[in-house]
Amino acid sequence: MAVQGLTTIKSNHAPRETMNRLEAAVIAKGLTVFAWIDHAEGATAIGLPLRPTEVLIFGNAKGGTPLMQAVQTAGIDLPLKALIWQDAAGDTWLSYNDPAWIAARHGASGVEAVADKLAAVLADVAKAATAA
Repeated sequence: MAVQGLTTIKSNHAPRETMNRLEAAVIAKGLTVFAWIDHAEGATAIGLPLRPTEVLIFGNAKGGTPLMQAVQTAGIDLPLKALIWQDAAGDTWLSYNDPAWIAARHGASGVEAVADKLAAVLADVAKAATAA
């Protein structure tokens, strides 16, 4: 099922390996990792099952600030995030919000170059995380 503004890529690796590769790619790009959230671990802690579902939150002020300067509400969608998740068939996926969609969601104009640059960074780190 396609979700507007969401890019989803199948990974050639297990969830944890995909996340490790993503984190390494983010760091290699000179970005800051702000948080690594393991939703499945949280679910287990309260006795509920959840397939692997992890979020990496990352970015830098140089990339996100121009979007927030255009429209401060874009800050709710920043820093950037990537979700690593496993479906019922056991396949691993990486999903992230398209920066152009984030800009459009908040009515930001004149930030196309910034959104394109962020999209290129996301595509690069997603490829590094998921490729064989």
